[in-house]
Amino acid sequence: MWGRRRGAGAGPGGGAEELRARRREREAALRKARREQQLVSKRLLREDEAERGRDGAERALLDPVPQEEVSELLRGVQRGSEDRRGWLRRLRRALQSKETQQEFVRLDGAVRTLVGLFTCSLPDVQLEAARCLHELSHSSDAAVAEACVPVTSYLLTYLSGHSVELMELCLYTLGNLVVESEVVRKKLLPQGIIPVLASSIQSPHEAVLEGLGYVLSQLLQAKEAPAEIIPLVLDSVLPQHMLRLVCSGLKFGTGAAVEFAWCLHYIVCSHTANVELMSLGAVPALTSLLCDIASEISPSDSEGLELLICPVLRCLGNLLAEETGREAQPQDERLLVALFIIMHCYLQQHPFLIPESLWLLNNLTADEPFFCSALLSMDLLPALLQLLPHSQTVSMLVLTVLCNIAEKGPAYCQQLHQQAALPLLLHVLVVPDLEVVGQCLELLHLLFLHWPQVAADFVKQGGHQTLEQHQSTPELQERVQVLLEMALQPLGAPAFSSSSSALSTFSQMT
Repeated sequence: MWGRRRGAGAGPGGGAEELRARRREREAALRKARREQQLVSKRLLREDEAERGRDGAERALLDPVPQEEVSELLRGVQRGSEDRRGWLRRLRRALQSKETQQEFVRLDGAVRTLVGLFTCSLPDVQLEAARCLHELSHSSDAAVAEACVPVTSYLLTYLSGHSVELMELCLYTLGNLVVESEVVRKKLLPQGIIPVLASSIQSPHEAVLEGLGYVLSQLLQAKEAPAEIIPLVLDSVLPQHMLRLVCSGLKFGTGAAVEFAWCLHYIVCSHTANVELMSLGAVPALTSLLCDIASEISPSDSEGLELLICPVLRCLGNLLAEETGREAQPQDERLLVALFIIMHCYLQQHPFLIPESLWLLNNLTADEPFFCSALLSMDLLPALLQLLPHSQTVSMLVLTVLCNIAEKGPAYCQQLHQQAALPLLLHVLVVPDLEVVGQCLELLHLLFLHWPQVAADFVKQGGHQTLEQHQSTPELQERVQVLLEMALQPLGAPAFSSSSSALSTFSQMT
């Protein structure tokens, strides 16, 4: 369907329903991408590299332990001998098996024993018990997570302690538990997890802040988050500190900044808190951060920052996609330059950032002419046009941005024509992707309508012959026919005089 240009941030599709559908698709793709990058999946903290399986030990450790041996491990832990810590270490290794985890939580008193040792006064024993509980939290079985409910209040209590190692274990254990079970989340909310996190977010320890961001990001992805969790977050000091930590990521480490950037992203995507984030200055703060990042990266030295750039681009792009975001849209040419620097630096190594950057560029150019004018006056159009052959998604977004520019009127279409956009569009018309071709037809229609010289040059370059090849394509034939009539019309003919009527007719074609 022919759609008009997006408002300040509507997505690659037309109306509200299509926008929401596309957002859901993007979110699903994003979650998949984050899982592949080990950003959203459960975290597992272990002491040494041998336990991570570099020598193949991980496979052996994952073998189920016989029921009798699990019972013996539990008895050894319960006996209270001097070697209790050793028994806990052996139990922890056994709990790396999913089957053993399930067997252990079914044993009478097993979790209760671990909770008791976790709350004891012996630091070494307490830490080993915490590691055992952490292994259980990594289970993909919701029943295992729910068996750990008795420990949740203690996990929260120890977040106010002095041991950074124990606090980190508690945070990642909490984060893992809330991933798997709504029962656990329902238990943690009345236990005060949000106030506890809010009191911990000013910790000076990077490891603690990163773990805290992980817990919060898991909570904010829960299906009940918009109604039950985000309001509690907004009533706390968390949002202002999240924004502060994201924007200080270049100075104090990107680990926590990445986590909190995703937290902000999940809040923005809930459509429940954007006014509050705007009032905190999120748009200018994130704009300034992107500009700072762009000033520090280069194609040869940019590794690692892509993990922060991605959620920041999404936060800013989706904030501007909202009606409330239009008033806060930055009028800062540096942001435009930053986007093109990011795309240039990451095109080869991390191409997933290209559509992310173009999505923000689309939302910047959708309504206000400021960034359209800046893009042309700063001679950035050639760099944008070079991205056209990159991929289907990128091609669609580049064409959408070009449509945003062309829609601003004759002066903009004239500049697009003068900067040699037409030859590249002729190449786009022969690609096999109908969606891309359809978007190219919309751009050509705007150019023909607002600057008829484009139509004349289009014919001179044989473009009408390329168009004729699509006349038999049902999805395109009506639009192709209109463009052929416009292209073959003599310059100055009356057909070009009623642009609003022609544009409306063209937009309604399916």
